[in-house]
Amino acid sequence: MRTARTAALPPFYTQVIGSLPRPQAVRDLLARREALPEAEFQAAMDDMTAFAIRLQETAGLDVVSDGEWRRSHYVGEFLRRVGGFARARRFQHQGETKLTDVVVGKMAAAEPVFARDAAFLAGHARQATKFALPSPFLIMTRYWHADYSSNAYPTPRHFLDHLTELLAAEARAVAAAGVDIIQFDDPALTYFCDRALLAGEASHDERLRRPWNPDREVADAVTALNALTEGLPVETHLHCCHSVYKRRSDVTGDYKPLLPRLGGLRVDRLNLEFAYQGTGQADDLALLPPHLAMGMGVVDVRAAVLQSVEEIADLARAGAAFLAPDRIALNPDCGFAPDAGEPPTIDEAYEKLTRLSAAAQVCREVAAMQ
Repeated sequence: MRTARTAALPPFYTQVIGSLPRPQAVRDLLARREALPEAEFQAAMDDMTAFAIRLQETAGLDVVSDGEWRRSHYVGEFLRRVGGFARARRFQHQGETKLTDVVVGKMAAAEPVFARDAAFLAGHARQATKFALPSPFLIMTRYWHADYSSNAYPTPRHFLDHLTELLAAEARAVAAAGVDIIQFDDPALTYFCDRALLAGEASHDERLRRPWNPDREVADAVTALNALTEGLPVETHLHCCHSVYKRRSDVTGDYKPLLPRLGGLRVDRLNLEFAYQGTGQADDLALLPPHLAMGMGVVDVRAAVLQSVEEIADLARAGAAFLAPDRIALNPDCGFAPDAGEPPTIDEAYEKLTRLSAAAQVCREVAAMQ
């Protein structure tokens, strides 16, 4: 469902996916969060977040976020706020041994945990606004493990059902706060794009070395997402990326195996990656279910290299060979820094967003002449 502001957006409108790189001052503030009085932390973060909003608007974006600067991690912040998780599981990822969270106890939220964040964004932005939430399927896939989680949630399905209940309440609260677009992030769905992973070949992420059932698991993800979007009075998006860690993806593959499985998905727009190698191809869009619009990732957030305005516009125009301009929005492939410590600088992100806005204007001018 469109709001008044999203209904007025032009063809090839520009948006961020969510996160912006955090300057050192923001990372320092996040690191000191537990040592500061809550009111002092929130006041300082309000100042930082207002800057993140203005930066996007100065870059010329049509849809802005809060940069996710209040979050140390795009999923981890939700886990921290609802509780029930412990950093207990060791795994191998990109040659590193890591310790990750798993669910070990019942989650609980007496009230929605992101309502204040969303209200600040809606109250301070001049442009249309977007607020991102993690999807239930993503959290279930990454954070349930039989060795740690069974006492709290006997099966992954028990965990998925409770996540869906909590995140549906979050979505309703974010919408009530006045945000125009709610985006659900689910990079786990791109696992089903990776032919090698599904064939059982080795992955550099130990967590992905397990049997996969695309038909059943995508259907479960879609059912959970539909429960989140039901009755929302705002525009809804689903973002699927190939995951990023230190400028490297976890999986590869275009969207041809995934898109036909999304016919029953009840969101307004899919935001997918097309700029980074090994992700989407323009002809994937021929398989886009007709009720969905597309957010084309036309800016590579992984490489430090800056694409030219014309290179960005060329990617967008390739998509326009398959979809009408009013079904296309333009965005970076992914959030610039899903984790607060990710390497891009804020200056790099600003330059890329400025070029994205310029490329969108080129596309609109070309479309107007046709």
